Amino acid sequence: MTVNVRPATAEDASALAAVAAVTFPLACPPHTTDEAKAQFIATVLSEERFAGYLTDQARDLLIAESEDGTAIGYAMLVNGEPADPDVAGAIRVRPTIELSKCYVLPGHHGEGVAGLLMRASIDAATAREAEGIWLGVNEENARAQHFYGKHGFERVGSKRFLVGDRLEHDWVMERAL
Repeated sequence: MTVNVRPATAEDASALAAVAAVTFPLACPPHTTDEAKAQFIATVLSEERFAGYLTDQARDLLIAESEDGTAIGYAMLVNGEPADPDVAGAIRVRPTIELSKCYVLPGHHGEGVAGLLMRASIDAATAREAEGIWLGVNEENARAQHFYGKHGFERVGSKRFLVGDRLEHDWVMERAL
């Protein structure tokens, strides 16, 4: 299968939100309630929020599409110093950029789509002259941790991540560029 990864445009907000609604729950630990997942999707991953992300000059959004132009994954990077003090204290390489999101629809896992998104994300971070890239991944998400490790990320710290009314614990992983 041929996959195209390109910078997302304003016309992609709906497709990005649709992919996010399917993929975000897959990254949540088993104890996360359906209500908490739905609230997070509605408040952080809605079409309206993606429309805003797409106009934010500090963000880069990438969309992965199948041969027929259907969105099958996406990545979002956020340029700049992290606001979270736990992250700011953990990362070692600056200037930095956050890989905030990197998701692929479940029917396309194992096809290399995530690797293509990762390469495009690293290219986008390099284009912004970042020296390092970091991310947060739930401490229970071994599959994602393994994927990031294969792409050169190392665990450098931890942070908390609010989903619903519960604070989750994430590992902070970083890679020099």
